[in-house]
Amino acid sequence: MRQDHLITAKQLSRDDIEAVLDRARAVADDPAAYADRHAGRVLALCFFEPSTRTRMSFDSAAKRLGMNTIDMGDVDSSSVSKGESLADTVRVIEGYADALVLRHPSEGAATLAAEHVETPVVNAGDGAGQHPSQTLLDLHTIRENHGLDDLTVGIMGDLKYGRTVHSLAAALTEFDANQHFISPESLRLPRSVRFDLHETGAQIREHTDLDGIVGELDVLYVTRIQKERFPDENEYHRVAGEYRIDAETVEDAADDLSVMHPLPRVDEIAPDLDATDHARYFEQAHNGIPVRMALLDTLIENAEAVEGQEVDR
Repeated sequence: MRQDHLITAKQLSRDDIEAVLDRARAVADDPAAYADRHAGRVLALCFFEPSTRTRMSFDSAAKRLGMNTIDMGDVDSSSVSKGESLADTVRVIEGYADALVLRHPSEGAATLAAEHVETPVVNAGDGAGQHPSQTLLDLHTIRENHGLDDLTVGIMGDLKYGRTVHSLAAALTEFDANQHFISPESLRLPRSVRFDLHETGAQIREHTDLDGIVGELDVLYVTRIQKERFPDENEYHRVAGEYRIDAETVEDAADDLSVMHPLPRVDEIAPDLDATDHARYFEQAHNGIPVRMALLDTLIENAEAVEGQEVDR
């Protein structure tokens, strides 16, 4: 993967994806071989929104590579609260770090940041836009359980605002995958995402319920329906209740169906599913370590190659 930044899953080719996932597999098989690989390097964590898995797994991944991490901390305790622009914030932080992980509530924020710095930027979620490092760990989880071709994937829940959905759907177009999208009418895929998928020739179908297709699926990717988006709380509860799965829901599924979720879950996956062989969401979260190690290793390796070329000139 010859990229300066990772902003969107749409920038990744099949070869790019497989290169990172091959490296992630190598990391998982022999993590000691990657220890101290980037000693002396620094990763900046810039989170303008709450995060548990993404923030901690990037922190852990960096440290396992021998890097140090610095954290911008809460927005309210940073200069952002004084009115500092995002462009100025990342310009300053670029002077402190060798790579930057950014989460921001505004779609397009990571693109803006990357336009103002040369330090590699990883988009860790920009509003309802993209979350490409999540997609890489999702694909790693799928590949380790099913491979990435001849797949039938169901993606269910909040498809309108779900950035993990938008990234995963785009990346799956690089592989032989049938995609089924299951959501209430009000939370369908955005028109722009549907257009992009159709432009690639992706095989997609949209549904309002899971009945009738669960038996066809290799993967069921469930997302949280976001209560905060509904003006009428009663409508939220009605819709959310329809998009809740439990052990009974998957009784007619294939024995090797993988149920995935980017987490956090609220009540869209019942706890009784955790004990089944279908549950992959905690494995999925744990895969954040080798995948983000592989991603950071790749981006920093690319940056070091560029630095070397500049020295030789």
